[in-house]
Amino acid sequence: MSTFDLTPLFRSTVGFDRMMSLLDTAGRSDEQAYPPYNIEKVGEDAYRITMAVAGIGEEDLSIVAQGNSLVITGKQKREEKPGADYLYRGIAGRAFERRFQLADHIKVTGAELANGLLNVDLVREVPEAMKPRTIKVGTATQKQVVDHKSAA
Repeated sequence: MSTFDLTPLFRSTVGFDRMMSLLDTAGRSDEQAYPPYNIEKVGEDAYRITMAVAGIGEEDLSIVAQGNSLVITGKQKREEKPGADYLYRGIAGRAFERRFQLADHIKVTGAELANGLLNVDLVREVPEAMKPRTIKVGTATQKQVVDHKSAA
């Protein structure tokens, strides 16, 4: 019996589980593996994306949040050391663009670069009009009394 691993479906979404959207995203093959990243839930309505961007400085990064999309790009200015003769070059210095699809009401609250890790903080801010509210159920006689009081 074969089993299906749905883990790749959850890599590019933050804050919601809409299966059709996930299947659409999983069908795309343009996703690359660089740079590696984690998505973690750090609170009730708070999330953090952590990307390993070794060798990339603040001036080399661009973070754009527009609508339900978050795009993080990086382009390192290649500075060759004069007279350097590399036997092996394993530190990636290539440009990247990573796209994330965000759920409704997810906002980017900040970004921080420390020790080669870029942390992008997200929070879900549901407007008051969208939050559930409780409606008190009354009887018809109570409603008439209220109507009479408001008319007086």
